[in-house]
Amino acid sequence: MKLSKKQKNFSKFYLIIFLLISVTACSNLKKICIDNQCFKVEIAQTPEEHSQGLMFKTNLLKNEGILFIFEEEKKVSFWMKNTLIPLDIIWINKTKTVIGVTKAKPCKEDPCQIYNSPDKIKYALEVNQDSRIKEGELKF
Repeated sequence: MKLSKKQKNFSKFYLIIFLLISVTACSNLKKICIDNQCFKVEIAQTPEEHSQGLMFKTNLLKNEGILFIFEEEKKVSFWMKNTLIPLDIIWINKTKTVIGVTKAKPCKEDPCQIYNSPDKIKYALEVNQDSRIKEGELKF
């Protein structure tokens, strides 16, 4: 089957878009550890990235997640709207000490449950539920 010039250009366009998305997604991954447990994480620093979080992800590898970094230490609230997998939210203060872990369930209908940090935090790490993290220090 021979492709027309238009079909070839269309295919090239989508290949370029796919490659750009792949490169962008990979370039934002960072290795972090809490004690001896390490994760490859996306970094969420902007309000837009905070809002998106892990929404619509259908799976997450065992040692993957997302690290939310806030400009200043403060109390925060999370919800699981459009989040399809159960997560542990690991609350971390400005000294990079784990101050709590919350088990969060996917929200299937409104209103969604709100998960509040136990105190002021600078970081929140979302990983697959049952990460077994209870305490420790965050290391970049």
